[in-house]
Amino acid sequence: MIFNEKFETMKLEDLKNLQSERLRALAKYVYERSPVYKKRIDESGYCLSDIKTIDDITKLPFTTKDDMRDYYPFGLFSMDSSKVAEFHVSSGTTGNPVVSGYSKDDVDLWGEAAARSIGAAGGKAGDIIQVAYGYGLFTGGLGLHYGALKFGCPIMPMSSGQTKRQIKLMSDFKPRILACTPSFAMYMGEEAHSLGFKPENISWEIGIFGAEPWTTAMQNEIDRSLGMLATDIYGLSEITGPGVAQECHLRQGLHIWSDVFYPEIIDPKTDLPVKEGELGELVITTLTRTGMPLLRYRTRDLVSINNEVCACGRTAPRISKIQGRTDDMIVIRGINVFPTQIEYALLQVEESLPNYQIIVDRADKGLDTIEVQVEIDQKFFSDEIKGIEAVKQKIKKSIEQTILVGVNVKLVEPKTIARSEGKAKRVIDNRKI
Repeated sequence: MIFNEKFETMKLEDLKNLQSERLRALAKYVYERSPVYKKRIDESGYCLSDIKTIDDITKLPFTTKDDMRDYYPFGLFSMDSSKVAEFHVSSGTTGNPVVSGYSKDDVDLWGEAAARSIGAAGGKAGDIIQVAYGYGLFTGGLGLHYGALKFGCPIMPMSSGQTKRQIKLMSDFKPRILACTPSFAMYMGEEAHSLGFKPENISWEIGIFGAEPWTTAMQNEIDRSLGMLATDIYGLSEITGPGVAQECHLRQGLHIWSDVFYPEIIDPKTDLPVKEGELGELVITTLTRTGMPLLRYRTRDLVSINNEVCACGRTAPRISKIQGRTDDMIVIRGINVFPTQIEYALLQVEESLPNYQIIVDRADKGLDTIEVQVEIDQKFFSDEIKGIEAVKQKIKKSIEQTILVGVNVKLVEPKTIARSEGKAKRVIDNRKI
């Protein structure tokens, strides 16, 4: 279902004109209201009169997560904090947290974007949606909540955790849509099967999963395990939480609502645009936010973009699934490795389950090592050491052919690796670097 036909199917020429109009207004707005952006625009050598069309966006300065930490808590706001409707804080382990301020109009925009996303995933007004993202400072739960209210979906505001209760209420309330992290969806699938549920007994038909990178192979496994259509949603609290981009039912990329979130894909080393279809860093400008609008925010997420009109009728460009992040790469002996590459390799091997953990360490001689702990189906465990060793070598070969780095593989029984009811912690890096 298309929620907002005017904007979701807008002609490309009209869309570009709208983006240009909004960029001019945004540049003027932040120049007048944000001392940080006024200073940076003045230092750039350009002035507001140089911003005529959306193509002039490259004349504006980048914004980074470090900027948000440096100007903590309200230094990047474009309105007084007393007029902000909501504050949200993204997770982090070092330095100041990243604070984002939403005006009342921004909250309404957030609901609009999430409502478009529910429709793109295949939702219909009246569908019950089970929201199992965390509520609170994390933007996941509230984002889908606001979107469902606007879309007309009755809401089960479960938040994260309480797995068995989630499954019981699914069985009782019969929600058609499940919204949570993909790793939690996998976990609930395991628990549902252990409680005797089969895919045909599970009411969820549509999954709206995000907040962590996941592969197409894992998506297909969720489809099979839960008997649903699993779709990918993208968002970040700095921009506007979940709903920045969403897969439609065709799953040929995530539609990014570019009338309000203008995307660029750049080479993270040169800061220059890459060609359409090439992998690069996603940069987003919030064309209509008022509480804390951001110019050219560097997400650090690596994606490609497709500007062709989708067969679903939407003209919004489509970004690929996140292929990794420029700041969560594991550098092993000079080679860049992303956890999603290892996940992809594991899911090519029938014996392995999609639950794993990567342990990075440094040996006494300074050599970096990777151990991949992998759960395998109980039926593949054998009393014969030769059989277990064959499985281990098969998995090892698949990973090494994918990442081009030698790894140690440790096979463990199902449910040995700790489960997550939020974002899965895939990597433990014990190196002191």
